[in-house]
Amino acid sequence: MTLSIAGKTAIVTGAARGVGLAIARHFVDRGARVMFADSDEAKLTEEVGAEADADESPIRAFSGDLSQKLTLANLLSATIDSFERIDIVVNASRSVLTSDPLNPDDPGLEKMLNQNLLSALKLSQMAAKRMIAQAEKEGREEGPVGSIINISTLAARRTQPDFLAYSVAGAALDQATRSLAVALAPHRIRVNGIAIASVMSASLQASLKENPDWRGTITEGTPMGSIGSPSDLAHAAQFLASDGAGFVTGQILTVDGGRGLLDPVQVPAY
Repeated sequence: MTLSIAGKTAIVTGAARGVGLAIARHFVDRGARVMFADSDEAKLTEEVGAEADADESPIRAFSGDLSQKLTLANLLSATIDSFERIDIVVNASRSVLTSDPLNPDDPGLEKMLNQNLLSALKLSQMAAKRMIAQAEKEGREEGPVGSIINISTLAARRTQPDFLAYSVAGAALDQATRSLAVALAPHRIRVNGIAIASVMSASLQASLKENPDWRGTITEGTPMGSIGSPSDLAHAAQFLASDGAGFVTGQILTVDGGRGLLDPVQVPAY
């Protein structure tokens, strides 16, 4: 088995910044063709605009409200128009929001479920149908058909009341990952997740700007004594996307420097 993803076509959401951008860039560097997708058109254009416009570039960009089913359908169509196929989907679009666990009118839960769960689930379902159709058209009765990777969070397994909505959405995404893995296994499509913590995501970077003292708290609560980089997640995503992980499905790979092995650190580092 090989860890190569060269020649494969991937959609990476949340690709304008942070973890999503790191994964998308890493995939391109490893020979994949990648559709960079994000809701922030200005930031996406800033990051990949010129490259996405080049005729022979392995990069294309798509912006739109990824919580809308029509937008997701257009994303799939744009990817097919550009690269003629879809082999990998990385759902890295996510946001972190605090919420009041005792306020029934707090909009946090609905927002987190829409942004961090439903958009990833819908895109996965729609992409899987396309992957199945590709395999049937090509007459491929054996071998891998596709890989779907959901970026989740250690918060799904921890208890921080102020992050109730975010944690619930993460736990639901993990369950969706496992359920889709079983449903799609007969079609030779693998579905896995990566749970992150103590990694310099865009949300953590923003939090540290407002609360610089948190850096020490996070590193002290992480056995490896540092904050991970988005590239650490990119390598993990490459493994799960590659044929080298051909017998791995329904798993949530934790990339957290060992933080989940210790008592919870009451800092929003997810």
